[in-house]
Amino acid sequence: MKNSQKITRIQLPVNDQLMPVILGLVSPDPDYKLSFKLNKKLNISLKNIDPVTIRDEEGKIFQFSKFSDSPQVPDSFFQLVSNRTGKNFLLKKLTNIDYLLLLNDPEKNIKPENIISQIREIDSITAVFNIDVKTLKDKNLKYLI
Repeated sequence: MKNSQKITRIQLPVNDQLMPVILGLVSPDPDYKLSFKLNKKLNISLKNIDPVTIRDEEGKIFQFSKFSDSPQVPDSFFQLVSNRTGKNFLLKKLTNIDYLLLLNDPEKNIKPENIISQIREIDSITAVFNIDVKTLKDKNLKYLI
């Protein structure tokens, strides 16, 4: 008879401190213009860095522009990522969102409500959404977090 081993499942706790706040932005502006407006409004320094590159099931490669306020630090406070390139979306469940603004704040010094209210004052942004990362089920989310 075989000596069967019992498989034990271990639930690892998700550290909410490490999860970024993701804001969905709707704007007709191109990425460089929107990053300029966000820089001015939020007093940050978003700069264009290497894009998010994904490959679909058919092998096609898509690139989504990415801006970061400090490219040398991987867990910088602000990152702006385009959610669409042509007719393709980074997060397919969020087809009404043009851009994703990630707030990486492990110490929770930044209040998302304040950032949202400041962003709403920008004339070319028509909507701002606070996206709940825990309920968002998308395979491409791994490219953001």
